[in-house]
Amino acid sequence: MRRLEQYLPILLMVVVVYFFILAPSIKRQKKEKNFMASIKKGDRVITKSGIHGKIVELNDKDHTCIIETGAGKIKFERAALSVEATAKLNKPS
Repeated sequence: MRRLEQYLPILLMVVVVYFFILAPSIKRQKKEKNFMASIKKGDRVITKSGIHGKIVELNDKDHTCIIETGAGKIKFERAALSVEATAKLNKPS
């Protein structure tokens, strides 16, 4: 019984770290992965730097996409697309 009391604080810290740090991070990674897999030609997106546009072309070889903006077409890494901002943009009102 005394051994259990000795390790209880450490065990409690491990549980807290998992639920407050690791679990949300894993959830966010899954959400980003699903978003990257679901984007398609014609989708309206926002990049992490705030550029709005429409996807014109997707390249699976190097994981890039070409986005048409008001200024022209720009090539971006898919990782540069903002999951949260794009979801808000496409959310039905």
